[in-house]
Amino acid sequence: MGKARQNRFGRKAREPHVLILASGETIRHITIRPWMAGLALACAIGGATAYLGATAYLVMRDNLIGASMARQAQLQYEYEDRISALRAQVDRVTSRQLLDQQVVEDKIEKLLEQQMALSSRSGKLGTLLDRAEENGIDPIITGNPGRNLKQNPALQQKAEAPEPSIPASGQESMAERADRTFQNVTLSLKTIEQQQMDKIHELTANADGMAERIEDVLKRTDIKVDTPREGADAMGGPLVEADPKLGFDTSLDGLDGALTRLEAARETARDMPFANPAPTREITSPFGNRTDPLLGRLAMHTGVDLRAPSGNEIKAAGAGTVISAGYTGGYGNMVEIDHGQGVTTRYGHMSKILVRVGQKLQGGDVVGLAGSTGRSTGSHLHYEVRRNGVPVDPMRYLTAGLKLGTLIE
Repeated sequence: MGKARQNRFGRKAREPHVLILASGETIRHITIRPWMAGLALACAIGGATAYLGATAYLVMRDNLIGASMARQAQLQYEYEDRISALRAQVDRVTSRQLLDQQVVEDKIEKLLEQQMALSSRSGKLGTLLDRAEENGIDPIITGNPGRNLKQNPALQQKAEAPEPSIPASGQESMAERADRTFQNVTLSLKTIEQQQMDKIHELTANADGMAERIEDVLKRTDIKVDTPREGADAMGGPLVEADPKLGFDTSLDGLDGALTRLEAARETARDMPFANPAPTREITSPFGNRTDPLLGRLAMHTGVDLRAPSGNEIKAAGAGTVISAGYTGGYGNMVEIDHGQGVTTRYGHMSKILVRVGQKLQGGDVVGLAGSTGRSTGSHLHYEVRRNGVPVDPMRYLTAGLKLGTLIE
């Protein structure tokens, strides 16, 4: 242990401490100076401070890590919640799109069904309209002369269907747009169908009216027409309300029946002897009792005589089959034609016969040439109409033919 000593300033200096270390015979002296003690103290304080700082850091780090993990967990929970919300929204949108798509597909299917229905009717409708034209009935839509009903309904739909308008907001859904378009196209199809039905009803009424006029003339000459109305007084059955979907087909069936009736009436009228076998020629002797030109006494004239120069063409008064063609007593060269329903016609005194037995003729076909063969005083045509073998006045048929006029052309 050092002793105090006086330094150069006259102050007492503290003697340094000497640390003696002895190990066996070896002795070591270590002098401990004040600055060394201060350094050791500083090192001790620094170490303690470092230790405390490290400890505090570790404690604070654990807290920071825990807080960070909690924040990350919170963020993860929020992220998962957001994902769930977005997923639910996507599911709702997807479901709505699927629903809209199904609605659109359903409406498209309905439109296709309607168009298929129109297309399936077009064939029958076109045939009926062709028949109407052939029978002299105009198939142009009333009030719209530029459009023909025989046009393809699908093309009518394309031409007349209004284009859908797009709202300014632009927020309309696919299903709403499809619904609006469907309504527009459906309205257009219904308009087309209504126009067609109106014209079909008009054509049906015209055909029925024309057929009725022909039938009335035929009835007055005791000619029967086999039409769809035969047996109309022998019908019945339970009352079942009509199906609106079948209205168009029913209208087509009605027009078909009316045209069939008209065609049957016209065909019957064409078969019967309503035409003049020697047009524009003068009638020189009527049907009935008269003074016989050869004997000068009262006799029955079974036909009418029409003045006709020799060689003038004699025409069939109606369609039929030749049942006699040759020289026949007082008739001279004579042709007889069977027109059906017991009605026959005879053409006598001809100079030449141009048909043969069994030949089918149409009204207006030439059967021979006028002459004066047989019991005759000059060139003319003796023309008879017989009903079940009994002569009847040909003027009834010639007058009826004038009334029929354009109805059977």
